Amino acid sequence: MDITTVIINFQTPDLLNKAVRSFKEFYPNVNLLIIDNGSQDDGESVNLINRLSEEYKFIESVFLNSNIFHGPAMDMAIKKYVDTKYVFFLDSDTETQRSGFLEKMTSLITSETSIYGVGEIIKANKRGYKSEKGKEILLTPYMLIDTRLYKTLRPFLHHGQPTLHNFADANEKGYNLKFFKISDYINHIWRGTAERFGYGLGLKGKLDYLLNKLGL
Repeated sequence: MDITTVIINFQTPDLLNKAVRSFKEFYPNVNLLIIDNGSQDDGESVNLINRLSEEYKFIESVFLNSNIFHGPAMDMAIKKYVDTKYVFFLDSDTETQRSGFLEKMTSLITSETSIYGVGEIIKANKRGYKSEKGKEILLTPYMLIDTRLYKTLRPFLHHGQPTLHNFADANEKGYNLKFFKISDYINHIWRGTAERFGYGLGLKGKLDYLLNKLGL
């Protein structure tokens, strides 16, 4: 498969360990790129990633000096390190439970030339909050996207919904998202990193929350 799987880690080696091992159990020969987002946990994340790289084949790792946050790290990964046709983003707080999803997602993304990404779809408003009046986005914990098309759109950003502008651009250019129930294959505990360290959005995050409440 012409796919690179990307996992971003920030100071959650316990979660990362399960995410990597469970994925590699079912996809030992799929390229896996681990981006350590400037973890400052006394070397626990770095040591774990090095051990995993020695234990499994087809693992590459990048260690950032500081936390550039999830969206920008995803953007950097796809622009600097991914050279496959497709990229599968997998959150560090996931556990792969069975195989077959990459094959099925690849079949869906290649079924029509207009398809940009495959995964579970929700609608989000311009603030990034769920809204039936919003635009379609893929859930970021487990999604497959076209590498080349990504680079023609606005990048993922530092936001509670890092894909927001990217998928808005895709929609405007006539690219489509295809639904696939990936949660039947991968368990995601939600907010595994954010629960411990927050989103780091500061005033911007509070402002978006307030404006969303006001319907603006």
